[in-house]
Amino acid sequence: MSTAEKLTLAERMEAARQRAAAARSPAAAKPQQLAHGHWQVPGQLGDHLTLMPGQMHFGGQVASLRTLLGSCLAVTLWHPERKLGGMCHFLLPTRTRTPSEPLDGRYGDEALEAMVRLLRATGTDPKDYHAHLYGGADTMPEGSALKFNVGERNIEQGFNLVDRYGFQIQGVDVGEDVPRTVVLTLSSGDVDMRRGLGKAPTPHIPPSGKRG
Repeated sequence: MSTAEKLTLAERMEAARQRAAAARSPAAAKPQQLAHGHWQVPGQLGDHLTLMPGQMHFGGQVASLRTLLGSCLAVTLWHPERKLGGMCHFLLPTRTRTPSEPLDGRYGDEALEAMVRLLRATGTDPKDYHAHLYGGADTMPEGSALKFNVGERNIEQGFNLVDRYGFQIQGVDVGEDVPRTVVLTLSSGDVDMRRGLGKAPTPHIPPSGKRG
């Protein structure tokens, strides 16, 4: 059995243990960091966390989650009964990943996969979560010949992931050319989105050879 297969088996066993614990005592169950990567930001009771590009948090203890978006996309999730929630901030929709590579929060499909692993470990189901999508701005200068359409591709991936997991979409503000600040309050599920002025900030994406 390969190292990747052993990790996958360990993750599945841990998820099963967490689901059993949640079934016995839902209020006491806490999500664990099942997926790989320091990009899953931990939080303590009452924390107000700010997520940087490529980061994600899911849980029920922090007070709020905040991020600033340009062409990146943020997906927020919130469970109205359990008061669990999370946010991811991804830079690109997807990549080619080998089975041995850990999940990376810079990519939309991997960030959402990690968050879904965590929410399922609490005994909850994706279809019970309210979702919001924000970001995907056009950050290229007007008239530029370089049009990678990163924002558009992130938006498309965001909607694809909502459909794939069955989230209940509650709010959307995407596209155009403005930055957005997004704050999710975990106690209420309220999402405050504020638009900035001018061109949205362009995120720094490290060269492939330097990605951690």
